[in-house]
Amino acid sequence: MKFTGPVLADIFQGKITKWNVPQIKTLNPGVNLPNTNIVVVHRSDGSGTTYVWTSYLSSHSPSWNQTVGTSKSVPWPTGIGAPGNEGVAHAIKGSPNTIGYVELNYALTSNIPYALIKNSAGNFIAPSLNSTHAAVSNSPIAQHLPAGDQSWTKVQMLNSPGPNTYPIATSTYLLLYKDMSTNPRLDQAQAKALVDFISWAITDGQKLAAKLGYVPLPAVVVKHDQDILKSLSFKGTPLYT
Repeated sequence: MKFTGPVLADIFQGKITKWNVPQIKTLNPGVNLPNTNIVVVHRSDGSGTTYVWTSYLSSHSPSWNQTVGTSKSVPWPTGIGAPGNEGVAHAIKGSPNTIGYVELNYALTSNIPYALIKNSAGNFIAPSLNSTHAAVSNSPIAQHLPAGDQSWTKVQMLNSPGPNTYPIATSTYLLLYKDMSTNPRLDQAQAKALVDFISWAITDGQKLAAKLGYVPLPAVVVKHDQDILKSLSFKGTPLYT
C-alpha cells in the first residue's frame, strides 16, 4: 500500500478511522480496501523510534504538530500501545487491520508487510537499506554535522531530497564524556579500550551493518566521527590513535 505523510498523520491522530476512505483509496487504486476500522499500534514506552516517527508526522501535519507534537513519548490520540519494537511488530502480525511503526531491521526480519511512503520528490518509496542509505547520503545535514561537543538537536534526516530516498531516516548515537575520566567506573585502560572499540565499529565493523538491518555510515560521517574520537581524552591524555 501507499501512503503520504498527511494521511499517516490523520490515521495516527484518529481523523481517518476506516481503511476504505477516499484519502487512502485515491493513493491505492485497484486495491480492495475493507470497510473496517483501522487499528493503530504505537509504542507504549518512550523510545527514539517514536521520536523519529512523531517528528516525521509533525513535519507533514500542522494539526499533529500543534496537538500531539514530537517526543520520545506522546499522548497518543488513538490506538493501542505495545512495548518495544518487538511488541509493536508482534501486535501488528497478530491482529488484522493494524498499522504501526518499527525500526527497519524489525520490518526486514519479522516479514511484516510494509508500506511505500511518498518522498519529497513525489515518488512512493519502500523502506530498504538502499533507500535509507540514499536518505542519509542526500541529507544536507550529513555534510555539515556539528562538533561532538556541540548541540545535535537540529540534526535530522527526514524528507531528504532525491528520487529514491525513503523519507524517514535517522542516526544512532553514542554519548561519551569528552574527558572520559569523568566516569568514575572507567580507568584509563578501559577508556582506551572503549575508544578502540568505537573506532573499529565505525570502520571495519561497518561491514556487519547491512546484515543487522542497518545502513553503513557514509565516508563523510566516518571521517567526522574519527575527528570526534580525536577530541576524547583521559585527564589530558588523548585516547584515539
